[in-house]
Amino acid sequence: MTESVTLPETDWPELSPGWVWLCGAGPGDPGLLTLHALNALRQADVVVYDALVEDRILDWAPQAEHIYAGKRGGKPSAKQRDISLRLVDLAKAGKRVLRLKGGDPFVFGRGGEEAQTLVQHGVPLRIIPGISAGIGGLAYAGIPVTHRDVNQSVTFVTGHDQSGQTPSSLNWRAISEGSQVIVIYMGMKHAGPITSALLDAGRDADEPCAVVCSATTRDQQVLETTLGAMAKDIEDSGLEPPAILCVGRSVLMRQALDWQAMIDGQPPRDLDPLGRGRPAESA
Repeated sequence: MTESVTLPETDWPELSPGWVWLCGAGPGDPGLLTLHALNALRQADVVVYDALVEDRILDWAPQAEHIYAGKRGGKPSAKQRDISLRLVDLAKAGKRVLRLKGGDPFVFGRGGEEAQTLVQHGVPLRIIPGISAGIGGLAYAGIPVTHRDVNQSVTFVTGHDQSGQTPSSLNWRAISEGSQVIVIYMGMKHAGPITSALLDAGRDADEPCAVVCSATTRDQQVLETTLGAMAKDIEDSGLEPPAILCVGRSVLMRQALDWQAMIDGQPPRDLDPLGRGRPAESA
């Protein structure tokens, strides 16, 4: 997609000088951008972007200055306070500012903090949601985050808190007992403590799990495992973050719905991975 591609005719909002648009870029694949995001890229004077925003997306804003503001666990990163205040300074200088964040800015993306800083400094803003990796990334792996035969609830949790450690405030027993499917963001490095907590809370060691790394990108890799084996399998695999962990029987559906493998000519591994013994349309 280039500048020659015309947006559909409608009343598109204008990114005015002195405004900040806080925008989700989706989990990686540029095709998962919203049209509002593309509209913003074409108008911005400055794009302040995160580590998980693909270069191909930035190429769609050639007129803008690109400022890296990525935060990655265990690596040198800008302080959140500095990023937020940089947005304020750029807006106060009369720039059209696009703050571009991976996934959705309000789903474990620090979007709430940045938006509140802007409001407290009198900077007008617009929020543009994006597809979150916990939904879109799993879909690219062929894993439906909800399935009527599996779950009537799903819980999204973060694998680390502000200290970088496994969140101590999470009630893992309540999460374990209250949700058939659990999706864990940024949990790869703490898979050991997380799986131990879930096992201690009563989850079955044989429960299906998946680790989806670099979801929706050209580098996507998927590890299928079980809760009891996940931590060791991650260590043995050599896989690296960013990753989404999924715990629950919906992971089994990948055996039927791995559509990327089908593109490569591979047949589904199991047409009835949940063992229902009936056609799907009869559900």
